[in-house]
Amino acid sequence: MSSLMDAVRAGRTAEAVGLLDGLTDAERRAFLPELKALRKELRKAPWEEPSRRAYPALHAAGAACETGAAAAATWIAASDMRWSQSSPALLLHILGDRGTVWLADVTHRLAGRPASSSVPYELMAGLVRLSGCPVPTTDAYVRGWVEHTGHLWQRGDTLLDRLRKDPHLAELVAAVFETEDIGSPLEWTSADGPNGWVDALALLATEGVLDRKRTVDACVARLLRGGTTLDNRVFLRVLKALSLTREEERERIADWLALASDAVSMVASHAQSVLGSLALDGELTPRRLAEMSDAVLFRPEKKLVRAQLVLLGKALARDASTAEELLPALAQAFAHEDAEVQERALKLVERHLRKVDSPEVRAELAGAADQLVPALRARAVETLGAAPVTAASLVHEEMLPPAPEAARLAPAPGSAVELAEELGALLATEGDVAAFERALDGLVRHAYQDRESLLEALGPVVARRWWADDAPGYPQRPDDHFSRSHHAFGSAAHALDLLLATLLDRVRTVTLHNGAHHDHRGRECGHSALTRVFDTRVWEVAYRLRAEPLPLLLATPSWSTGLLEPDELVERLDTYRRLGARVSDSDFAQALLRVRREDRAAATAAAGRAEALGTPEGTRLARWLTSERPTLPLSRRRTAGLRIVLELGELLDLQEDFPAEFRALGKPVTAYGGHWYCYHWSQDVQRHWLAILPERRELVAARLVRDVSAVALDDTRGAAAVLPLLAESEGLAGQATHLCLAYGLGARHPEDRLAAVDALLVLAARGQLDVDRLGEDLGELVRSGAVKPSRLAESVRTGAATGANATIWGILRHTLTALLADLDADAKPAHARGLGDLLAVAAECAERSGARGELPHLAQTAARSGSSRLVTQARRLRSTLVAEVAA
Repeated sequence: MSSLMDAVRAGRTAEAVGLLDGLTDAERRAFLPELKALRKELRKAPWEEPSRRAYPALHAAGAACETGAAAAATWIAASDMRWSQSSPALLLHILGDRGTVWLADVTHRLAGRPASSSVPYELMAGLVRLSGCPVPTTDAYVRGWVEHTGHLWQRGDTLLDRLRKDPHLAELVAAVFETEDIGSPLEWTSADGPNGWVDALALLATEGVLDRKRTVDACVARLLRGGTTLDNRVFLRVLKALSLTREEERERIADWLALASDAVSMVASHAQSVLGSLALDGELTPRRLAEMSDAVLFRPEKKLVRAQLVLLGKALARDASTAEELLPALAQAFAHEDAEVQERALKLVERHLRKVDSPEVRAELAGAADQLVPALRARAVETLGAAPVTAASLVHEEMLPPAPEAARLAPAPGSAVELAEELGALLATEGDVAAFERALDGLVRHAYQDRESLLEALGPVVARRWWADDAPGYPQRPDDHFSRSHHAFGSAAHALDLLLATLLDRVRTVTLHNGAHHDHRGRECGHSALTRVFDTRVWEVAYRLRAEPLPLLLATPSWSTGLLEPDELVERLDTYRRLGARVSDSDFAQALLRVRREDRAAATAAAGRAEALGTPEGTRLARWLTSERPTLPLSRRRTAGLRIVLELGELLDLQEDFPAEFRALGKPVTAYGGHWYCYHWSQDVQRHWLAILPERRELVAARLVRDVSAVALDDTRGAAAVLPLLAESEGLAGQATHLCLAYGLGARHPEDRLAAVDALLVLAARGQLDVDRLGEDLGELVRSGAVKPSRLAESVRTGAATGANATIWGILRHTLTALLADLDADAKPAHARGLGDLLAVAAECAERSGARGELPHLAQTAARSGSSRLVTQARRLRSTLVAEVAA
């Protein structure tokens, strides 16, 4: 070994660099094979002191010996040496004797790498000085410059002072305005004045160090382009700090109009204020103001819309001649979703209508009044001459999305190669019930038909699994892991891993036998009855793969919801009879739970064919198909703190003649007796629970109530994702299903609320939604504090926006009855604050669905004094419910 390699291995960086000084390029290149071999060796070595010590010397030596610009840049920026590389100063010393053209090439190659490569800014800036090349304006270089310049805190020195001295200031500042997601380093400190980027840039533009016009143009252009919230906030602060003159604002009227129309709310608000100031000073034409209003009044932000109405009111009061141009623009607000906005707009039009002489403009305003809510439209009949409100105009057809249809499962993959491809995708994505069941059935079929071909096809799939190689440092062998898993998988991927490891003989037979035949109840939670069914079936299938392969699975569903057609189950049992195969107890029990019994005619016909098989399983299936249809157990509501949960009684039909691990499905469900510690972290497994009892969703929903309640009570995320699947399942939708839905509608996070709204619409489209029950549940949860009115208002507003106005009104009339009753008490209830939002949605739904009649306690609320949102919306709702339609 050469003395250079000795020095590199020992981490003697200075010695290694000294040995390379004075060598020719050819002599340096001769060391590269040994340096690359050492680098490959260190990649596999443990991250310990010897390897950490060698890396800085290796990094420096490689940079010195690579004589090509591309190779040198690649070596310097290598990710494997990023955390223990030589210093920028040493690298600049090593590279300093190269030609300027070569150095410029390396500089731009390093600067062109992603910022995540973490090439030191000091190195890139030093190479710029050595080579004299133009300063790079790449993402990595600009970010490095911003962070480096902003973090140098020297005594008596400010960021403004450092920027003044920078020879490349103009180029780099221009690049800052072009760099995406740069807001975080610019706002790293909240300092104002010369130590903050915002004020420093503004002062430099004011002093003339930066070209002011270019800076303003760049800032406005950046805001027009948009970006992250942080970017918009930072560059808006810069724009405000520049304190534009009135002349500068006038020059950019088109930009302000574009920003007011399309920019994020805070930027649009600033543009709106600039345009408003120009308009009130007479420097914005009525046509431009009308153009601005057409855009702003269609924005969803109520604050912007209301500010625009105020601006239009001031402009109309200042100059009466603008009425004919501004009032049609103002009337655009008649179509706004907020009735309060509509009312404000109508008041303004009524106030200034006398200033309009043109019959055409008056006719246009009267026509626009058709978009007002019925109460306001009736008023517009008198004030604007709008068309009278008729019964026909108030009829709104209920628009519900089509009910989703279950998908028919395709047969298991026909070849082992196709099965392996589907398994690889399934393990990577945690697919749905259909994908899992097809893969499970395919594994069983191909293991029975041609085990060797299956193992060969599975080679690339299993090679990437955690259990495929006894790698050093992995704490458990596969068998150890599965035997210690308490037979609770928590995800479908884990279950498939057990089956694949079994096929490759990585799990002992005794472990499989114990998993299939022993009752392991070490950890219990509210879902244990469901998970034991899922786990027991998988363990038994795994054991049979080893001991006595099955020809096929009996319980593979016919439909994506988990339902199994009785004719298909009879055919599979006949196949077992012909082959003389022994049925798996757990697989057959799961098939019984999945087989369709609601269609009594089909069930009775299939029962006759099953009895004719002459097998014990055929007889058992016939008895099951002809037995009484599933009934719901007795249920009782209980409270646990703010939570409302359900207790279910016993079901004997799920305990008789079923394996031991299945009988817990028929045991009572209690509110307090459970050990509610839960180890089912993966929510993907919930869809498999629904497929266990596809015709008895209430039994699953009762075990999910506590989970779903957490999205409203504990502000957790994701538990409501199961609600659309629950709505698509079969069986009566009872107390548990509606209680889960009520909690989901009050969820903290928007995605959970959307899932609940989807479920609500699915149940409504299928004719399974009990609006009275759901409305009463929501009233009880809001009163207890479990659900916040503002969140519920967002959910029902989303549901109403789809066209389900009658459905939402049917729910809210029961919810509001309970909540309005509390307002008559002496103490003001906690939910009163958000009640106005719920009343607004209810009023809109009542208007659009033509609802009429009395709502208990509404009259007392509407009769209150004041103009709060609560009182205003109560009056609006009452006027709608008691309105008489003009003929």
